[in-house]
Amino acid sequence: MEKFLPTFDAYKAGKLPNQQGFILSIFYHHSSTFTRYELVSFGNVKDIYQSDEGLVFQAEGRKLYILVEPAGWPNKHIEPAYRSDSERIPYRFKEVIAFTTNRQDKVYIGRDPVVTYTSFTVVNPTGHDVSYVFYPIDDVKATMLEFLRLSLWKQARVPQSDARRLLEPIGGVIDKIQSIEGGFH
Repeated sequence: MEKFLPTFDAYKAGKLPNQQGFILSIFYHHSSTFTRYELVSFGNVKDIYQSDEGLVFQAEGRKLYILVEPAGWPNKHIEPAYRSDSERIPYRFKEVIAFTTNRQDKVYIGRDPVVTYTSFTVVNPTGHDVSYVFYPIDDVKATMLEFLRLSLWKQARVPQSDARRLLEPIGGVIDKIQSIEGGFH
C-alpha cells in the first residue's frame, strides 16, 4: 500500500481513504519563499465530492496550519488571521509557536488544531501548489514529518538544521490532532 499519493489523483482513482486519513496541502507564493501549509486529519467521512473549488469532505476535520515567512516580508506586522487570503492562517500571533530561522525567516505553527465538525474543502492546487493524502498506516506521523522536513528545506528554503528542529513542535501538534476526545488517527 502507498504511504501517500497526490490527493486529486487518489480521488480520481477511487483511492482516497473513506474513513480516516491526512491531507497535506502546500501553497507557494508566486515570487518568494513564502509558503503556507495546511495539514488536515479527517474521520467519520459521510461523503466526498468534487466542486468548482476542490474536494468537499463531509467529515470531521482537524487542521494544523504552518506559515513560512521570509525575512523582510512586507506584511509581517499584520496578524496572520487578518492577512489576505493567500497569506492567511486562522491564528493570531499569541496562538502560534513562532520560530526564527538562522536566516531570520519566521515560521509560525498553530499551537492547537482548528476543528471542523461537518465539512471542509481541499482547494484545487494552482500553479506550483500541491496536495497529498497520507494513508493511516502505522508510521504515518513519521512519514508526514519527513515529508514536511524535506518541503521546508527544499521548497520553503528553511535551513536544513532549522527544518529538523521544527519537527518537534509540529509533531507535538500532530499528537494533539490525534488525541482529541473521541478522536481518530
